Amino acid sequence: MPNLGLMEILLIVFIILLLFGAGKLPDLARSVGRSARIFKSEVNEMNNDKAAKESVANPQRELTSGAESTQPPNSQQGFWDQPENQQRPAN
Repeated sequence: MPNLGLMEILLIVFIILLLFGAGKLPDLARSVGRSARIFKSEVNEMNNDKAAKESVANPQRELTSGAESTQPPNSQQGFWDQPENQQRPAN
């Protein structure tokens, strides 16, 4: 796989700027960031589901692990309930 140098990166940025325009870049970056947060949230939720299934399958493991949670399992706030993930009104 070839290495990307400064000229290649600048060329890619220039092409993106030509394709989307300077006005659309903040919206594009916001969409990419929101997508990354959703992806991360879903991966964490899958890991939590997997851990919950393992603890149901092997309850002795949870009792002998010594690590106690201070929060009940359903106390986490939903992804879309967090203020930074709310839909912003169009200008």
